[in-house]
Amino acid sequence: MHQLKITAIGNSAGIILPKELLARLGVEKGSVLNVVETPNGVELTAYDPEFEAQMEAAREVMGRYRNALRELAK
Repeated sequence: MHQLKITAIGNSAGIILPKELLARLGVEKGSVLNVVETPNGVELTAYDPEFEAQMEAAREVMGRYRNALRELAK
């Protein structure tokens, strides 16, 4: 477990990730992270363009078949 301190960055706030954590995430300065809310808090993962493309395709299908999916959910 890592404890991170929230620091002021201009008018915003941010956290500094230790280099060991950056290495575990497989990211470096300037990389993009995905943040997902979970029942236990938030999860940070490295940005994956392939996963983003899959999610965009899923959003398109869900939009196109919204009514059918709503009926199946009942």
